[in-house]
Amino acid sequence: MTIRVLIADDQALLRATFRVLIDSCDDMEVVAEAADGQQAITLAGLHRPDVVLMDIRMPGTDGLAATAAICDQSELQDTRVLILTTFQTDEHVAQALHLGASGFLGKSTTAEAFLDGIRTVAAGDALLSPVATRSLISRFLALPMTGSVAAAPERFSSLTPREREVLAVVAEGKSNDEIADALFLSPLTVRTHVQRAKTKTGARDRAQLVAFAYQSGLMQPPR
Repeated sequence: MTIRVLIADDQALLRATFRVLIDSCDDMEVVAEAADGQQAITLAGLHRPDVVLMDIRMPGTDGLAATAAICDQSELQDTRVLILTTFQTDEHVAQALHLGASGFLGKSTTAEAFLDGIRTVAAGDALLSPVATRSLISRFLALPMTGSVAAAPERFSSLTPREREVLAVVAEGKSNDEIADALFLSPLTVRTHVQRAKTKTGARDRAQLVAFAYQSGLMQPPR
């Protein structure tokens, strides 16, 4: 299946570079380009892409507002937002994860990592860059959030002990294969536990599942 991608960035040269990379792959294609957040919202509703590559700092409606708007639309529940950022520990990235973004990717990454990142988010399989994820969690995800993004502890009351154990390792930014090795499980079993945890907590993907876990106090950031 071809991964359909929407690029949202105010720099035309970067959009062109991303398009060339994406269109060079047989398993993905660019369906539209947006120069600001409002265009991204409109084009996402029109094309319903699998992945939106979202720059945070754009004129007018920025990437955060656009992420919130896209993730709030029920008809776009299968669309994943991948945040593009210069600094992987930018506090805005943490806020984007709370708003429903599925992961983040540094603009200085390699072409191979960039394309693999799109595939990873499209599959809903794992948070990107475990090292940066742990750093981000330790600095920002445990901070109090207000409004609808806040996660109450009751959200996790129905999780089984094994699901909580798996979630604890997911929160370290590890892949299913790494979790399987750590807990002596099969990758398929890990995937099943993660999927059940997402269903029970109402998380749209792994990124939001981890954000909910830290926000609720179920998980504590590393010291």
